[in-house]
Amino acid sequence: MALTRSRAAARRRRWTAVLGATALAVAGGALAAPAGATTTSQPVEFQTRCVPPPIAGIPPITGTTTAEITVDKSSPKVGDTVTVTYTITKPAASNPVDLALPADIMTPSGKVVLGGAQTGAVTVNGPKKNPPVPGKGSFPAFSMTGTFTVTQAGSITLSPGDYNIHTSYLMELDTPCTVLNPPAPVSETVTASPVTSPNTRALALDTASGDPGVRVTVNGSKFTPLTDVTVVGRAGAAETADRMTVTTDSEGSFAARLKVNDVATTGIVAYEGGDWDPDKGAGPAAYKVVVPAPPNSQTITAAVTAGELSMTQAGDAVQLSSVDFGQGGAATGDLKTVTVKDFRGGPAGWSLTGKVTDFTGTGGSIGAGNLSWTPACTAKAGSPSTCAAGSSGPVGSGGATLASTPNGALTGGEFTIDAGLSLDVPAFTAPGSYAGVLTLTLS
Repeated sequence: MALTRSRAAARRRRWTAVLGATALAVAGGALAAPAGATTTSQPVEFQTRCVPPPIAGIPPITGTTTAEITVDKSSPKVGDTVTVTYTITKPAASNPVDLALPADIMTPSGKVVLGGAQTGAVTVNGPKKNPPVPGKGSFPAFSMTGTFTVTQAGSITLSPGDYNIHTSYLMELDTPCTVLNPPAPVSETVTASPVTSPNTRALALDTASGDPGVRVTVNGSKFTPLTDVTVVGRAGAAETADRMTVTTDSEGSFAARLKVNDVATTGIVAYEGGDWDPDKGAGPAAYKVVVPAPPNSQTITAAVTAGELSMTQAGDAVQLSSVDFGQGGAATGDLKTVTVKDFRGGPAGWSLTGKVTDFTGTGGSIGAGNLSWTPACTAKAGSPSTCAAGSSGPVGSGGATLASTPNGALTGGEFTIDAGLSLDVPAFTAPGSYAGVLTLTLS
């Protein structure tokens, strides 16, 4: 008889544990929200109805959930991939039993609802990770991430959607939670811009030199059809008085006979609109005005040869500072200095971007979205171009800009790029070494 009572007590303890695990699934788990929040996101509140598995014996729970949605790109272009993080910051319920619940028993998943210029739903998932929850204690926050591809330009809204908590404690259970009166309030908005077409306009001259007053034939192609184009001489970065206006044909081509008088002319450009715009123009095509040499003289010439756009870095390994298990926080360090040399001598600027993989180790992984940087860029004295550092914020797997220079009449120079790095490590990340790969691309 004593043995029978002991078995009954064991069964009661077992079902009490199942009850606790199911209740946990109603409200959430514990994961620090990955870095990647933008200034446009905001927490929102909405009513949810969570239905525990029948075995729990708990009626549906209706309450207020507080959540926030963040993205790694607030101003993407059509075709870009945007990483979305859906964080439940304040669940609608707490642990209803006295039994403490163990760590790492839940795996959340859900949907983020898109609206505005692009509609649909983004599937998001979270890792199986949560700290222990004391009996009758409040449930901590949990996060889920996913991605979507931008297909439409304009304002795209993101709202919290339904979510589900899968628990693995004594048995596998699911607790679906639905949004009452959908859609939930908008938590984040991104503004997508259309993809700009590359400038394929081109110029060709019938000769590279001529006497003062000689007409040179300028052939243009791939301009906007049936539009006015200014054809003008260049003296370095300045325009000369040698100019004319032509109209392109139905295929965007033209042939202009430009009379060149200015002996300072070094090239010829053509562009649409009232002023030079490298995105709507072509050239300069090199041209030299040949001035007859006086008697008993010698003409001395020299050439400046265009070089390449290149990049070097001071090293390929960065060691971040350590953080303590149970506390987590920022593991910081500095990017190895990158040097960009733009010796092309043309009108095009450049952009240096980076993207990072997840940080993996023996204890699991830390998401790529948890790495942020604070870029800095310095141009060497005398460089024609000015260097703009990228925005401070998350790098992520989708990538971010580290530094860039704009297009201009004459670009180039030498540039030094640095960045402070910070990896947001969740408090209860398993001890060990974690490594990710940051790839830099110069274009």
